[in-house]
Amino acid sequence: MSATMVPPHVRLANEIARQFEHKAPADAATAIANHIKAVWDPRMKRALVAAVDAGADELDPVAVLAANQVRATLT
Repeated sequence: MSATMVPPHVRLANEIARQFEHKAPADAATAIANHIKAVWDPRMKRALVAAVDAGADELDPVAVLAANQVRATLT
């Protein structure tokens, strides 16, 4: 998938993940998830979780861990 075709929620999750590359993956995932839970619109959260469920291979592995933490808070 080209850079112009990456959905916004995937692009943003990857950008956030890059900001936490200095942390251990579990700690980074928690920090990313906390940011997403606090700031993102519920539609973006659901879209990110749906991307994980669809196997979005362009999504950073730590962002996938974060999305799974976000999943637990969706209603």
